[in-house]
Amino acid sequence: MKFLKEAQSLIKQNIREYGMYIALVFIMLTFSIATNGLFISSRNISNLINQTGYIAVLAVGMTLVIVIRHIDLSVGFLAGFLGAVAAIILTQLGMPVFAAIIIILILGLLIGLFNGFLIAHMEIPSFVTTLAGMLVFRGALLLVTEGTGTIIIPNKSFNAIGNGFIPDIANISGIHLLTLIMGVFAIGLYIWGEFNTRRNKQKYNFDVLSVNMFIVKLILVSLVIAYITWILAGYNGLSWTIIVVIIVVAIYNFITTKTALGRHIYAVGGNPEAAKLSGINVKKITYVVFSSMGMLAALSGILYSARLQSATTTAGTLFELDAIAAAYVGGVSAAGGVGKVTGSIIGALVMASLTNGMNLMGVGISYQYIIRGVVLAIAVIFDVKTRNKRK
Repeated sequence: MKFLKEAQSLIKQNIREYGMYIALVFIMLTFSIATNGLFISSRNISNLINQTGYIAVLAVGMTLVIVIRHIDLSVGFLAGFLGAVAAIILTQLGMPVFAAIIIILILGLLIGLFNGFLIAHMEIPSFVTTLAGMLVFRGALLLVTEGTGTIIIPNKSFNAIGNGFIPDIANISGIHLLTLIMGVFAIGLYIWGEFNTRRNKQKYNFDVLSVNMFIVKLILVSLVIAYITWILAGYNGLSWTIIVVIIVVAIYNFITTKTALGRHIYAVGGNPEAAKLSGINVKKITYVVFSSMGMLAALSGILYSARLQSATTTAGTLFELDAIAAAYVGGVSAAGGVGKVTGSIIGALVMASLTNGMNLMGVGISYQYIIRGVVLAIAVIFDVKTRNKRK
């Protein structure tokens, strides 16, 4: 009885964080039943996660942009444009893949830095700045692809980033051994991290979960990781896209939760004036966040071009809206100051699962847009209501 009361209290206190996980599980169960298990098949789950990769990367950057009370509408066509530039560098200039990737990431960072300059130094609203950027990069994309309409990328190493899978260490039919080993390692790392966090909280007399609830949490999360690992191992294992997303999420999660920069970002989002009075350089934070967003847009463009094995005139269309939707569904507050990069990844999976599941069920594209719009509206309403309750 005490355990159930604690569980109920925990969910109520952390409804913003747990709500999206509950929503994802509900959506996956619903589509699994509706498609007679096709949705949850190894092949479909692998494709679903790979398709989410380029949006998930954008959602990570968009999370920080929204947290500091700004928006970036340029990232979609920026990703499309830089993906096309990558294609040109590889096909026409013949540069090595690694050099091309570095150049594209630096270009994205510099473009993001310029956006930050216009917003922080020139004090132009981020909506206007990035809307102008959207139009500029849309035109630039059309300009660089106007010759053929599509730039085919024949480079196998580059295309493997979007379509390839990590090699296995053994040839076992029907199972990817290295993926299973990495899954076990991930579970061990998670458990170690949770014990370490709990120990630190107890050291400074912070509230922690009861032993029983803590054990249940460890078991549930470990089972989820194990199940996903098993599903992926049943197809081709972990893709390079998944590896890239995991690295990005790990880096940004560390920055936002373990560093002074992360604390400053949330302080600026919570109250810019108070942050400024406390000695935080708000302009510097704006530069950093938008530079980061530009670099992640470049990475998104690389992942998308590699997946398609080409650059097209429509690349980047609505990417920014998908990233914004993923951030909001993942628990980022429209008022700023609240949100986690891990939550945005779940948000991206929620939106991708909706699209994937409805496609498998044969739902018309018109109804798909309506349903996704309703889900986004519900997420924002949920944010407003939970924020008002806290007040």
